[in-house]
Amino acid sequence: MKAANDLGPRPLHVAVLMGGRSAEREVSLSSGRDCATALEEEGFRVTRVDVDRNLATVLDEVQPDVCFNALHGRWGEDGCVQGLLELLGLPYTHSGVLASSLAMNKERTKEIVSRHGVPVAPGILVARDAAAEAHAMNPPYVAKPVAEGSSVGVVIVKSGANRPPEAIRKIATTRDGLIMVEEFIAGRELTCGVIGNDATGVIDIVAAGHLEFYDYEAKYAPGGSRHILPADLPAAITEAIQRHALAAHRALGCRGVTRSDFRYDDATGKLAFLEINTQPGMTPTSLVPELAAYAGMSFGKLVRWLVEDASVDR
Repeated sequence: MKAANDLGPRPLHVAVLMGGRSAEREVSLSSGRDCATALEEEGFRVTRVDVDRNLATVLDEVQPDVCFNALHGRWGEDGCVQGLLELLGLPYTHSGVLASSLAMNKERTKEIVSRHGVPVAPGILVARDAAAEAHAMNPPYVAKPVAEGSSVGVVIVKSGANRPPEAIRKIATTRDGLIMVEEFIAGRELTCGVIGNDATGVIDIVAAGHLEFYDYEAKYAPGGSRHILPADLPAAITEAIQRHALAAHRALGCRGVTRSDFRYDDATGKLAFLEINTQPGMTPTSLVPELAAYAGMSFGKLVRWLVEDASVDR
């Protein structure tokens, strides 16, 4: 295995992989552009690559030293592009094939992290058509894709709903036609990052008043949410979130940077892990750059660290 920072004294040539074909294409393009600019300011030679099916051919022509993976969602975050880069022998950032694949699947993630003491929201896999016809569990509950990010396709079914909303019929399914239905945990939306081997601070995310929850708009639209950092929490809850975020990162075999999302109910003291993001957003409104800055790591330093951490056999 050859690490990126062992490639010699010349400025590293970094291919920033962005865009792609997932539902999160536009977010990835935004992440990629910001990362590419920051890397150039850090002195790297940078080539921006809008990823398509011809990626292997493009990389053969570009001949980068390192690939900075700024892709989000399917094909970029689920182990697919990681496998290609392993075959090509190109060092890359973030998590490897297995960790990326496992983390993208919410059901597999919950199975694994719960064995390591991480509390998860109770849930089941159910056929989408059946979930759209009758309640799969007593409301309130959340229906969402098993393998999508950025809250794409998430539907909240409120208490007292007589029947499931029609929006459930539009949720992306697995090849078996399944979606995830899980208990709705009332309370606050919290998130914690892991950079290398260290947990970051915890952010309390407050969605804008016109939004039902921390959805796609809340995550990426200016003014879509307000971030409270550090979150105003009992010290024991902050420590538990940091411990669980690090446990999830390690249990799945993640590398580089991840971000884990939680719900916490002040009234009951219930804390639940929701999911882990192996390719967290790197946009102006994204959480990981904010968490890194709070820890004293500038955006430029963060992207430089990711490149220097890059390798194959991840």
